[in-house]
Order: sequence, then C-alpha cells, then structure tokens
Amino acid sequence: MTGVFRHTHLTIQSDLHVLSRVQNWFRQYCVECSPDVFWLKQEVPPLNVALTEGVSNAMRHAHQTLPAETEIDIDLMLWHDRIEIRVWDHGQPFDPDSLEEPIPGVPRLGGYGWFLMRRLTDQVSYERSQDGRNCLVMVKEKTKDKLAQKQHG
Repeated sequence: MTGVFRHTHLTIQSDLHVLSRVQNWFRQYCVECSPDVFWLKQEVPPLNVALTEGVSNAMRHAHQTLPAETEIDIDLMLWHDRIEIRVWDHGQPFDPDSLEEPIPGVPRLGGYGWFLMRRLTDQVSYERSQDGRNCLVMVKEKTKDKLAQKQHG
C-alpha cells in the first residue's frame, strides 16, 4: 500500500447552512484530482451524498445540544486506488449497531443516513478517538470493473 496521493482538510461550524459549501468543496477537490485518478469522477455524486449525510448527522445528532460554533473537521485522503473521507465531531459517542435497519416500503421519519452511507461507500466505521472526538470514516475503492471500463472504453 502506497502513501497518500492527495490530502485536504476543511473545518466548518455546526450550521446546516454550510452544507452547500461542503458539497462544493468536495466536488472541486474531486475535479482537481480526476485527471490523475480517472475512476473518481463517476463516484463524485454518490460520495457527495454520503459526505453530506455524515456531516448533517454530526450537526443534527452529535452536536444537537452543542453551540452552532462547535467545529466539525473533514479530511479527504486520496490514493490511486481509494478515497477516504473522515468526519470528526465533538458529540457523545453512539453505537451504530444499535440502529434498526429501515424496512423497505415502511415509511418512517429519519433513520436512513447511516444505511445510505453504507450503501454508497465500500466501508463505513465510527470510532471514538483518544482526544474525545468521534470519527466517521467512509472509504470508496476503485474496482476492477472501473479499470476495465477505462481500458476498453
């Protein structure tokens, strides 16, 4: 496994109004990287949805009782074969395994974000760091099918 090809960082406040800024920042990062990492371009829309879900969950749930000035840190790390998105918050930890899987066709208010992130990425984990922050980690990997499309298309 080689080192990180590209890395960027964004710090935002816990204000839902900044979500469009996060989306634009992510899109711009991917556009800048896509000439060197061809497979990333087609992953931008689903990854942008996953990132938006992760950040809005941190704002609406983890930071629910915290001031709007409470910061959320976002790290993007790109290798030639994968991208890793990290969302750091200051809320209380929670156990994502305790969430009930939504039942298709049965309406409910909320509760889809975690499962949506899991379906839009290849790996999702949630950890408590030693500095007392929570870290949501989402990873999307380049697949062989994408490599074959590039070689034959």
